[in-house]
Amino acid sequence: MKVAAAPISWGVCEVPGWGHQMEPGRVLAEMRDLGVTATELGPDGFLPGDTRAREELLASYGLGLVGAFVPAVLHDPAHDPWPEVERALDRIGGVLILAAVTGLDGYDERPVLDTKAWSTLLANLDAITLRAAERGRRVTLHPHVGTVVETRADVERVLGDSGVPLCLDTGHLLVGGTDPEWLTRFATQRISHVHLKDVDAGLADKVRKKEITYTDAVRDGLYRPLGDGDIDVPSIVHRLESAGYEGWYVMEQDTVLTEEPAEGGGPCDDVRRSLDFLAEVVR
Repeated sequence: MKVAAAPISWGVCEVPGWGHQMEPGRVLAEMRDLGVTATELGPDGFLPGDTRAREELLASYGLGLVGAFVPAVLHDPAHDPWPEVERALDRIGGVLILAAVTGLDGYDERPVLDTKAWSTLLANLDAITLRAAERGRRVTLHPHVGTVVETRADVERVLGDSGVPLCLDTGHLLVGGTDPEWLTRFATQRISHVHLKDVDAGLADKVRKKEITYTDAVRDGLYRPLGDGDIDVPSIVHRLESAGYEGWYVMEQDTVLTEEPAEGGGPCDDVRRSLDFLAEVVR
């Protein structure tokens, strides 16, 4: 298995005002000390924008780069997303993980798309997938809470009306109303990247019912270390492995920090527990 980490597990996020942002040196050192050998990029500015400087920094911690989460507005007929996607492809190695964002800050609200917006979204997804493939690069769509591809109906429409591969984010799918185990069975061959999360189903239900915002739910512990929540992670991993999945499993337990955590504690301890659980699963 190819297992990587992500800065969001240390509370490092692109959303303004998300919470305390840890310095790259500590985050990368803790990844290294946990035995992780690769990471996703994190938000703009977290790691150097210059490719050589970034590679040298990551290499100094024994880390490679598996790809990057790239938010892009894909549904607006008046907006061409290709230039920004092309820039991301040029400066980032690995898989490009697209989120079809609303254009608003954060993930606490989203618009309902009309027919024209859906047509634009689907056409952009296919065009970007094709153009990236022509460059020898891989793009995957990340269904994500607070984006225009959030719900099960959204996911099914993308599966039926486009050919874009999917990022199976077990947490965002469940919060958005899609059973990730069902999706793993139904669309195994469309899954090209995996974000592994566990979820407190009670908090997820409150987000769906709009009793609490997504951000507040994350702050309250929506995402749990693997094995501590309500997702059948072993079943999902075993099904993917049986189907010959060859992509990355990225440990992603999104968190909001209020202050710098104690050494070896906080996010580092949660990721360690998740890694230990995954090791037991694959045994």
